[in-house]
Amino acid sequence: MRAAVLSTATMTIPHTESLVERSATPRCVWPAGAALGEGPLWSEREQALYWVDILGRRLHRLIPSSGEQRTWDFEEEISALAERATQPRLIVTLRHGFALFDPATEELTRLAEAESAMPGNRFNDAKCDRRGRFWAGSMDFACKSPTGSLYCFDGASPPRRMDGGYAVINGPAWSADQRVMYLNDSVNGRVMAFDFDLERGAISGKRVFLQFSDEDGSPDGMTTDANGGLWIAHWGASRVTCHDERGAVLQTIELPCSQITSCAFGGPDLRTLYITSAADGLSAEAREREPLAGGLFAVEPGVAGVAADRFGA
Repeated sequence: MRAAVLSTATMTIPHTESLVERSATPRCVWPAGAALGEGPLWSEREQALYWVDILGRRLHRLIPSSGEQRTWDFEEEISALAERATQPRLIVTLRHGFALFDPATEELTRLAEAESAMPGNRFNDAKCDRRGRFWAGSMDFACKSPTGSLYCFDGASPPRRMDGGYAVINGPAWSADQRVMYLNDSVNGRVMAFDFDLERGAISGKRVFLQFSDEDGSPDGMTTDANGGLWIAHWGASRVTCHDERGAVLQTIELPCSQITSCAFGGPDLRTLYITSAADGLSAEAREREPLAGGLFAVEPGVAGVAADRFGA
């Protein structure tokens, strides 16, 4: 059905050097002014970067080689996505469930619901593991009550609730050897770690991997690189940091806006780090100081990423 897609828009911005140049300084490649930019995903099939504006209820796509931008408007929040392994469609998290979306036909097929009896919750961040399972976290809309849970969905059975007690969940991400899964307890400023059983899709041994201070902001979306580095977006702290397996900081990327939400590697060689941000909640004075808030940024940090895993692989 197409009822959840309200409209689409396509435009091509001038193809300038700024879209593809290699630089250690982040540059804004799409000043979208997103209320809550999130969920960046590089499509190797399309050589395109997908990302969402959760509160704006929009899905965006940027093709860096041509500068083409396209936007799809939805009737409800769309918070995260992954490509499907068997066909050129996306699995997405909507407010309370999972669906397939075909960008070419705009067909939306609902797959499963979770927490539909919890109107104060919504889905937030999500990613696929190496076996094609989609791990998605829910959260309290007000970011206060610990009503959020982590779900695992394989498409063949109902979503499994794997963990709970979070006000806001972000992530997950996995270590290079797939033996550790990281998950952000954003409100409490913590990065959690779990022992991860790839074959069974099971987690155990929950523990604190990193505890950030107030000046570090809140750990938001994250990704890992080919060397196992964990890249974390800092909401409220204007930066992305990269950490080794012990948590030590390897690199810091400063951004020109405070609410940094997520990051993902992309580009033909997976050496461009795309970074999303948010404008929601900023005062008029803050918006004047941060005119690029809600924009999509790109930077070359000197390390390659790993191709995103696909749903149902």
